[in-house]
Amino acid sequence: MSYASNDEIRGVLIQAGHERVLLPNATVAEMMSKVAVQTVPDAPGWLVGQIAWHGWDVPLLSFARLSGLGDEPVTSNNKVVVLKALGGNAKRPYFALLTQTFPQLISVPRDGLLADASEETLPQGVHMRVLLGEQSALLPDLDALEAALDEAYPVAG
Repeated sequence: MSYASNDEIRGVLIQAGHERVLLPNATVAEMMSKVAVQTVPDAPGWLVGQIAWHGWDVPLLSFARLSGLGDEPVTSNNKVVVLKALGGNAKRPYFALLTQTFPQLISVPRDGLLADASEETLPQGVHMRVLLGEQSALLPDLDALEAALDEAYPVAG
């Protein structure tokens, strides 16, 4: 299969703890800041709460906490990326990730996204580490994030 020279992958870079995380642009529903967060009783530390978004109660995850990449405080100036859930659960079509900086939209040439196989084990919830030029980023395992969410915070089916 050949690709045109201008064939690019669009993504959104967010900061999670001390790492950058690259999300597929197609999964991003909205990027917001200063979002009111409701706590969820008896939730694991990585499930920081839920947000109200377009009539949905959307669970808010800290990717950094889940993956052991550091602690992300929930502040009044928080930034949130709402993602389309791909697991097919009609009761929970969205979930959100907390980020410390405003998300950055980037375009990566298909041949410019290189896997970094230098780590033997990757953090929980990480599919792979990729190199973006001189810097690296983590590609999250979105299925694993949804599975962890379903286990920790099930929705009535």
